[in-house]
Amino acid sequence: MGKISYMRLKGSQNLRLRLLLSTLSSTPILIEDIRADATWPGLLSHEVSLLRLLEKVSDDCHVEINETGTKLKYKPGIVMGGRNLVHDCGVSRSIGYFLEPLIVLGLFGKKPLTIRLNGITNDSKDPSVDTFKSATLPMLKRFGVPPEGLELKIESRGVPPHGGGEIILSIPIVQDSLKAISWIDEGMVKRIRGISFSTRVSVQFENTMIHAARGILNHLLPDVYIFTDHKAGPQAGKSPGYGITLVAETTSGCFISADTAVSYASGKEDGMDDEENKELSPPEDVGEQITSMLLGEIEQGGVVDSTHQGLLFLLCALCPQDVSKVRVGQLVPHGIEVLRHIRDFLGVKFVIKPDPSTMTVILKCVGCGLKNLSRKIS
Repeated sequence: MGKISYMRLKGSQNLRLRLLLSTLSSTPILIEDIRADATWPGLLSHEVSLLRLLEKVSDDCHVEINETGTKLKYKPGIVMGGRNLVHDCGVSRSIGYFLEPLIVLGLFGKKPLTIRLNGITNDSKDPSVDTFKSATLPMLKRFGVPPEGLELKIESRGVPPHGGGEIILSIPIVQDSLKAISWIDEGMVKRIRGISFSTRVSVQFENTMIHAARGILNHLLPDVYIFTDHKAGPQAGKSPGYGITLVAETTSGCFISADTAVSYASGKEDGMDDEENKELSPPEDVGEQITSMLLGEIEQGGVVDSTHQGLLFLLCALCPQDVSKVRVGQLVPHGIEVLRHIRDFLGVKFVIKPDPSTMTVILKCVGCGLKNLSRKIS
């Protein structure tokens, strides 16, 4: 066997993105100095969990971590997909952290993917599972992903600190490659849908959040409907909390989303102890905050919200060698990082052109032509 040449990288930033692009481009990577100077050096538990997940959905994937966890060697394997897989995402990050790389990899697997993920379904850090269900999956269809078999089912809810949520994700495979798109018309908002949830607290919390959100939204358009999802018993996870996800659908078929969740774990990382953190944000404030976040996303313009920029750029870069053209609002730091990593791993460069009349940005690229070579030839 020849010597494997690794792409050398440093630091812990964008680890998820690097692992995803490494797998898609079959580029082995060596990452050094992972939080080398931190109090707790090395990989964090959710990053190790992500590596384990990649091992589950791939064949012949090789992971080597040194004793301190500050150095990682990753040699990607072939994405296999498969049915009846199960993965516990732990409680240091929510299921949303794992979903984005998993969805993209699933498209290029040998077989369609069906996996049960356990952990936190809604928190204030990562996109909620509701956002993935109502905004991310519809976006994939634009790129030619078959709608049959594209599904996300929420079996039970879980919020920090103890989680207890469970979802089942099904991703079909792309038969050959994705489809290049021209997607620059964001349209006008025609309706707003949402879902509020509560676990181990009174259902009244949901009604208050919905009332606060509708109080603002109904001044702007009549077609606003927010569903309630009050869970009880085993389906309510292990911690009390509540939250809301809103999605604005436009006349041109764009889905702009915003979500948040409130639970007793929210302030722990800030060095607050449990006693100080007993008071949660009032549900009325939560409803108003999430509504203003959604209106902010709509005002930015663009065909996706800021959390979906990175995924949009990645899908464009994976398209056939044809021009894809998309419009987004202001470029967010994560979106910019994705563009840089796409250039390094896939050799795809985007032409970025600001549109001063709408304060948006138009990006064009020629895809790298990634084909699903691992699928079963029937």
